Amino acid sequence: MGGGRLMLPVSAEHRGGAGVAAGDEVEVKTELDAESREATAAARRNFSQPVSIRRLAVRRIIRGWLETTADDQTQEHTMRFMILLKSNDEIEASVMPDEKLLAEMGAFNEELVNAGIMLSGEGLRPSSKGARVRFSGGKPSVVDGPFAESKDLIAGFWMWECGSMEEAIEWVKRVPSPMPGSGPSEAEIEIRQLVEADDFGEAFTPQMREQEELLRSKLASKE
Repeated sequence: MGGGRLMLPVSAEHRGGAGVAAGDEVEVKTELDAESREATAAARRNFSQPVSIRRLAVRRIIRGWLETTADDQTQEHTMRFMILLKSNDEIEASVMPDEKLLAEMGAFNEELVNAGIMLSGEGLRPSSKGARVRFSGGKPSVVDGPFAESKDLIAGFWMWECGSMEEAIEWVKRVPSPMPGSGPSEAEIEIRQLVEADDFGEAFTPQMREQEELLRSKLASKE
């Protein structure tokens, strides 16, 4: 430890020495560690006025922020994906998976969770239980299911967080045969990356970003 000198402003309630008025600066001795001595020396080189404790604190905050930012930049960037399981005639006919498929899917989902990949996932009822809302000329109209072309329908989905599209593809390749009564070649899974806030650029204003973060915090509190 080494000695140092700091110039401290005197407030009205702390004045007491003869000839010392509020607003004056007094020089005090203090023990500084190596980091503080380095910061003090740097400040003396860059500023002609005396070094204040506030300036030292600010320097430490900035240094800590820069170190944190550097650490964040070295972390792996992740992206979110929607994994869409396409439907088929069996699912549209309300054929439910058997015990074997349920067990295989359960084990696979456990792998995803343990790997930090899976955020959520659900299966969907047949389109006969659904509806579509179409808009024409700004007016909505409702069309009840079922809908034709079962291969274009969605039977279920996962929400994943991966480091890349390639990683998501590798995980999808490991999905158990996802269709009741079908082989692997008869199932189709689509991978779509989610749009993130930064993708909107300047059009996504700070106010919009703040609103979205508030909504996400509200959603998280309900989980």
